[in-house]
Amino acid sequence: MERLAGRRKGVKKMNGIRVKKLRENAMIPTYGSREAAGADLYACLDEAVTILPGQTAFIPTGLAMEVPRGCAGLVYARSGLACKRGLAPANKVGVIDSDYRGEVMVALHNHGEQEQTISNGERVAQLLITPVLTPAYEVVEDLSDTGRGSGGFGSTGR
Repeated sequence: MERLAGRRKGVKKMNGIRVKKLRENAMIPTYGSREAAGADLYACLDEAVTILPGQTAFIPTGLAMEVPRGCAGLVYARSGLACKRGLAPANKVGVIDSDYRGEVMVALHNHGEQEQTISNGERVAQLLITPVLTPAYEVVEDLSDTGRGSGGFGSTGR
């Protein structure tokens, strides 16, 4: 399968993301296809890491980056890794704030019943860069009425 590291034709573009390699063997995020929403993040390891069932390991990427101001980097599970091997980010979705300049780490949790080993260069998560709204929060006495009201957790019958 073709791996795309640069800009993609036919997809809405933004300026590039500045990425600093913290280790020589770090791999820049790549898109698995022309229409992929997320760019794959790769493990940057000196030696393989084994994650026991029910345990979490912090997997380094060897990269730091400048997420644009007004955006966030969202770190999601790779569907194949999650479905086939039970490995997904421990915090479900990692958030890289635009003012963070440290190494991007993926906290992989083993939800399965067998130990799983991550090797150097393995794709461990996917990164989406997305705009972020930061509204001010205002304390009020009342909220506007809706047909749903305060019903939650299955209250719509779906």
